[in-house]
Amino acid sequence: MRREDLPAPETGILLTHFLTVRDVARSRAFYSEILGGTVVLEENPCIVRLANGWIIMNPGGGPTPDKPDVTLRPPEDPGTTSSFLNIRVADIQECHREWSAKGAEFLTPPIDRKAELRCYVRDPDGYLIEVGQATGLLEGVFADPPAGSR
Repeated sequence: MRREDLPAPETGILLTHFLTVRDVARSRAFYSEILGGTVVLEENPCIVRLANGWIIMNPGGGPTPDKPDVTLRPPEDPGTTSSFLNIRVADIQECHREWSAKGAEFLTPPIDRKAELRCYVRDPDGYLIEVGQATGLLEGVFADPPAGSR
């Protein structure tokens, strides 16, 4: 394992995304085999390099000394979320075809939202992942305001 494979900057900061998962092996397979990431560390924690970022996964658990009032667990209600992974791609149609063929289950096919084409997929624990391709945004066309904001 090389230092550059790990989310360990020599200077400054970098962003990773941590997921609490029910089954590390199942989630590792999804992020590596379906989405095309590279497994950097199998477990404790599992680290998958995905494009220019990292997904870090571990099972849930109770409080620890550094987070004394926090319990980690995967999402329970797939209809409610407060955050999601956002993946930007160069060709959303190709991405949708490729990942669907590997078993990814998208909520809808890509939809034109003026500023971008986008669709959503869930990982094995129900985490929502937005997949988008900038289109109109590159020409100064912005998305409609969020639902309920008018």
